[in-house]
Order: sequence, then C-alpha cells, then structure tokens
Amino acid sequence: MISDRLSSSEFNPYYKGYINNAADEDIVKGLRQNLVKCVEFYGNIHDEKHDYAYAEGKWTVKEVLLHVIDTERIFAYRALRISRNDATPMAGFEQDDYVLNSDTTKRSLESLIGEYKTVRAASISLFESISQDNLMNIGTASNSPISVRAIGYILTGHENHHNRILEERYL
Repeated sequence: MISDRLSSSEFNPYYKGYINNAADEDIVKGLRQNLVKCVEFYGNIHDEKHDYAYAEGKWTVKEVLLHVIDTERIFAYRALRISRNDATPMAGFEQDDYVLNSDTTKRSLESLIGEYKTVRAASISLFESISQDNLMNIGTASNSPISVRAIGYILTGHENHHNRILEERYL
C-alpha cells in the first residue's frame, strides 16, 4: 500500500484511504491516468442524472464533480506552498459550504468537465515541476502535518473515492 511507503508524519490518518486509492505510485502518471478516466466517466453519465442526488441532503452528480475540482485547487495550492518551503500553517475548508455556494444548477456537466480538465492540467504541470527532494517537504494544513507527495496521492485517491460512490449510489 502506498501509505505504508510514507512516514506517519506525512499525513493525517484521515487521508490514509485516499492515499491507498491513488491511481499510481508515480504521482504525475496517476494524475494523467485519472484525467482520462474521469473525463470518460463523467462524459458517459446520462443527462437525466446530472442533477440527481441519491438521497435528501446528498450532493448531485454535478456537485460531486465541482467538489473534486474545488478540493484539487485547494490541495494543489497547499502542495505549491509546501514545496516552496512556506512554513505558514494553512487553514482547512468546509466542503459543504463550498458546495452550498457553488450553484451548479446553472452549469452544464460539460462546463464542469472542461473546468476539471483545466484544473487537472495545472496540477500535472505543478507536480512535474516539483523536485524529488521537495516532494518530501512537510507543512501544516488543517492543523496536521502533510507532505507534498501525500497531497499528490490524495488528489487521485479522493477522486477515485467519489467516482466509486457515484457508480454505487447514483448510476
């Protein structure tokens, strides 16, 4: 398991499941693989399911995708700061508040897929630019230590987690 290769000081145990669901041990390769996989996955979801939630109070398919996009932006920003030796602790974020203020009903799934592709391309570019030494840098986010490489694994593992939920409960 990927999490076994990381020091316990590199991530909060909460992220272990995401790290172990990472697309590949090579972070950039995993980001590229998931880009293709996710664009195809969301592109094959029927129109009538785009605003569907499987239960009251649960996110719609479009809200899930925007959550993945928002999370990637935040975690990529964290990776940038930590990789550049910025020791300033970073606050967490309330994912439910982000979704509540996203108003995905005014967006098409196609526009969200386009946004996802843009954000993922930026993340790939970022991780390609980070040296092997700087992947090991550890900073503080959400009151816990986190390494740059742990963030890279979390990005695709988090995405895989949500795709699995969509397959099981939405489609």
